[in-house]
Amino acid sequence: MSSVSPIQIPSRLPLLLTHEGVLLPGSTMRTSVDSARNLQLVRSRLLKGTSLQSTILGVIPNTPDPASDAQDLPPLHRIGTAALAVQVVGSNWPKPHYTLLITGLCRFQIIQVIKEKPYPVAEVEQLDRLEEFPNTCKTREELGELSEQFYKYAVQLVEMLDMSVPAVAKLRRLLDSLPREALPDILTSIIRTSNKEKLQILDAVSLEERFKMTIPLLVRQIEGLKLLQKTRKHKQDDKRIIAIRPIRRLAHIPGTVEDEDEDEDNDDIVMLEKKIRTSSMPEQAHRVCVKELKRLKKMPQSMPEYALTRNYLELMVELPWNRSTTDRLDIRAARILLDNDHYAMEKLKKRVLEYLAVRQLKNNLKGPILCFVGPPGVGKTSVGRSVAKTLGREFHRIALGGVCDQSDIRGHRRTYVGSMPGRIINGLKTVGVNNPVFLLDEVDKLGKSLQGDPAAALLEVLDPEQNHNFTDHYLNVAFDLSQVLFIATANTTATIPPALLDRMEIIQVPGYTQEEKIEIAHRHLIPKQLEQHGLTPQQIQIPQVTTLDIITRYTREAGVRSLDRKLGAICRAVAVKVAEGQHREAKLDRPDVTEGEGCREHILEDAKPESTSDTTDLALPPEMPILIDFHALKDILGPPMYEMEVSERLSQPGVAIGLAWTPLGGEIMFVEASRMDGEGQLTLTGQLGNVMKESAHLAISWLRSNAKKYHLTNASGSFDLLENTDIHLHFPAGAVTKDGPSAGVTIATCLASLFSGRLVRSDVAMTGEITLRGLVLPVGGIKDKVLAAHRAGLKRVIIPQRNEKDLEEIPGNVRQDLSFVTASCLDEVLNAAFDGGFTVNTRPGLLSSKL
Repeated sequence: MSSVSPIQIPSRLPLLLTHEGVLLPGSTMRTSVDSARNLQLVRSRLLKGTSLQSTILGVIPNTPDPASDAQDLPPLHRIGTAALAVQVVGSNWPKPHYTLLITGLCRFQIIQVIKEKPYPVAEVEQLDRLEEFPNTCKTREELGELSEQFYKYAVQLVEMLDMSVPAVAKLRRLLDSLPREALPDILTSIIRTSNKEKLQILDAVSLEERFKMTIPLLVRQIEGLKLLQKTRKHKQDDKRIIAIRPIRRLAHIPGTVEDEDEDEDNDDIVMLEKKIRTSSMPEQAHRVCVKELKRLKKMPQSMPEYALTRNYLELMVELPWNRSTTDRLDIRAARILLDNDHYAMEKLKKRVLEYLAVRQLKNNLKGPILCFVGPPGVGKTSVGRSVAKTLGREFHRIALGGVCDQSDIRGHRRTYVGSMPGRIINGLKTVGVNNPVFLLDEVDKLGKSLQGDPAAALLEVLDPEQNHNFTDHYLNVAFDLSQVLFIATANTTATIPPALLDRMEIIQVPGYTQEEKIEIAHRHLIPKQLEQHGLTPQQIQIPQVTTLDIITRYTREAGVRSLDRKLGAICRAVAVKVAEGQHREAKLDRPDVTEGEGCREHILEDAKPESTSDTTDLALPPEMPILIDFHALKDILGPPMYEMEVSERLSQPGVAIGLAWTPLGGEIMFVEASRMDGEGQLTLTGQLGNVMKESAHLAISWLRSNAKKYHLTNASGSFDLLENTDIHLHFPAGAVTKDGPSAGVTIATCLASLFSGRLVRSDVAMTGEITLRGLVLPVGGIKDKVLAAHRAGLKRVIIPQRNEKDLEEIPGNVRQDLSFVTASCLDEVLNAAFDGGFTVNTRPGLLSSKL
């Protein structure tokens, strides 16, 4: 039996008021000191005192918060614990405070408070002694069965724990070495008890009463441990019992809520280990996971890196390393499915069927990198979804518009706070297979910033020779992307870096013709809008002639988005009529007349009030179906937005129509010229780029050099066109930036019209680059430009002779409506642009064809 050195506490003690717990004799506790009274006590007694008695404090449990710094001393608990200050640690952040490590010595009772400021000091009476309790027969007889019963429960509790843990073994030795009279206080401070229960033990001055109050607490912990062990027997054999904390934290022994949470976390780790073991990840990835799992087992759960490592391992086991879907390789069924989902787009559907055919012949074909380039609203994104549906693969869309951080593609390194994998790896986790269809939407709108260039990060992703070994910064192991079918979409290739463009197979998706738009509207758009607005074909009918009016008069686009919105507006207006017909009020504020023209309801604006002064007509519901004609269009959509103004704008010399390509599709472009007295200056307006300005200078130089040939003179009759003459060229729609060489022939024709005083044909549009010698060079975007001319109602299109091959892509109905003139020089362009030709003494060989 070891003995405790006898000590007598002073009769006067400074009082330390605590609210963080209850200190019992024989236990140790850390407490924070931040109130004014307690701070003054620490500075005066502990930091300046030198004797042993100066480090002995009276610790009083205080229910109110002592940090309130009230002027009056709060009510003090009657019983306290004399304690020895073992350690003092100070800090100034976030405010001055001290942390004390104190050890309980004995109980005391407050006789009276001697002073309250600057810190309370009280006269006390010691209630129990610190010397060894007498181990006599008298003591054993008095305590008798209570002492033996308490010791039996204490030994039972400790032996149910893992004795291989040093803290548990030390506790078992203390049960034999310490006198039993000191055990109730020590075990109460160790086991899981509330502050209220500890306060009751502190107030139990009688040793017999202390034993009686502590035994039920031990029994409660034993029952909790038995229940936990019974539960663990039904779990897997490879689960391990978590070692208890060191003795200073033994309050959280098994059976408590905290330990159950730890056990659940341990179960998750065991399941995670099983998933890693049964996963089919490559050997390199498996080694990394095993290594990280070993680190995770040794890591305390309170460490921030614990959650990061666990999230990493969960991602690794969820990735589809070898999970894939089986492609549907029925070419006939794929063709039918693509035709049902999308009208036209023959080139694109042909490429998809080619991939299916080769995939059927060769199983390990790497996924192609396709890039659909075309104006908005032509169905690039929906085609990608249809391709996935055709192949029977999972589909995932990644929006790249505005992305300016390369970490969005490659992921963040795990050394950063809040790190996560890139969009590629995250998309694979979402779809759960390693051969999905990935749609990289708006790849031409990638940004660039201090965080890197995402377009450069895509080089590895979209390179068939490299993406089988793609390494995400977060994973830090290679992942095979060779089976992924990547489809990128873009409006233009001008903003795509050349290196990235070189890795993709470009498939142009041009705009639709009017006939194609009509078919798309009646096959897809109108049924979709009817379903979204709760209408049926028995309630509304939109004839094809009405659809054509919407296309030509209310929209001017390459795609069908505006057309879809206009159809939605019509359906909403009809829905109002249908709802009013179902819930019609008996009286209306104004007279309406139902007119049977085409089963359409007209509201007569000029109805005379006096004709209905004596009687009130009951408005009848509109007859079904409601037919949408041009008059109804005007009522619903307003006056037409686009009228055919071509002939009006070409009613005077100096105006010609060009064809331009934009990311939104082809457009017609007017070029206007005027001359005035001046000093031979050329003025260009309309937000023109450098290339277009150079084309204007080329055109005026060619006309000046051929002025005599075409009898072109200025206002004074001189063949020097710029002598005392200024020329102003303007390209309307000044808010839109324009550039490119294809306006060269249009500028030359416009200036020829100005100086000759002849009108350019109002049904002619043209495109082509010119040289200083008058040659016409080929340009791009012929199909989009021809479709724009067709939408504008023009009849003749002049194109470079070397672009004649591009006419094969023009739909047959458009070629039948237009007359194409292929020109190799400006002489042929001017002959085709003016009625009766333009050249003087020229050869009659004008190539004109009706294709």
